[in-house]
Amino acid sequence: MMTKEKIGSPIAGCMRWGKWGANFSTMDYRKMIDFCLEYGIHSFDHADIYGDYTTEEEFGEALKEDPSIRSSIKLITKCGIQMVTANRPSHSIKSYNTSKTHIIQSVERSLENFGTDYLDVLLIHRPDPLMNPVEIAEAIEHLKQQGKIISFGVSNFLPHQVNMMKKYLPIQYNQIEVSVICLSPFTNGILDNCLAHQITPMAWAPLGGTLLTDDLHPHFRSITQTAAELAQKYATGMNEILLAFLHTHPSGIVTVIGTTKPERLAQAKKASNIKLSREDWFSLLRAAKGEDVA
Repeated sequence: MMTKEKIGSPIAGCMRWGKWGANFSTMDYRKMIDFCLEYGIHSFDHADIYGDYTTEEEFGEALKEDPSIRSSIKLITKCGIQMVTANRPSHSIKSYNTSKTHIIQSVERSLENFGTDYLDVLLIHRPDPLMNPVEIAEAIEHLKQQGKIISFGVSNFLPHQVNMMKKYLPIQYNQIEVSVICLSPFTNGILDNCLAHQITPMAWAPLGGTLLTDDLHPHFRSITQTAAELAQKYATGMNEILLAFLHTHPSGIVTVIGTTKPERLAQAKKASNIKLSREDWFSLLRAAKGEDVA
């Protein structure tokens, strides 16, 4: 069975590269992939549903231009959400499907889309109220034995859901929302659970997405002021400081940077080497919460 080292930070999030965002051409995809590799960013995050089920295939077209690239990159994708879209006429309602048949079929289609014979990481996109861990384990074991997936993880799972799954198969990743404005994983057990079981957390929206703005977040001014002060102290930028807030946590948070702008990815790569002191970390926490810890 093939093995590979764990995914490192940052990961290039591809959700908005296609129909759901920038509408990249094949040339644009290739330019972004080349830029990432030049900056030492080798992992790319997808999901089967991105771009109404089109982004994986578009990314794959760029890879076909130089098949040698595949050995230099790590492909992450997710399955389990069924969207209502013209590309899936059989779907009558948005729902979840984590059946053995659906997981295997989703992986087979993703492999075809990317033009590859294996995925580095497969994640279950969201907890399915009807998920059967035995059935999921059978699907993952089947795919691993065939060499079609290397590593397995989950996304948006709470600790009790992770623990249920772990009884049946190893979990290496949990992709979660966590940032300076989404602090709950620091206290609700998600990151504790990752530490306890050596699960690597992947952070989506690690900069707060579009919510960290003056009119939407009550502590925007204190967060940006503190981040600016720390940026000067660490001789870096504010975005790098906000990402370092996550990198400093002992669970080894890996950030997924969902951007179409190369400079944002370059910032994230620089941030991967920054760790904040304890007091600096708590100064950002205080700025985000508007109060000292108890």
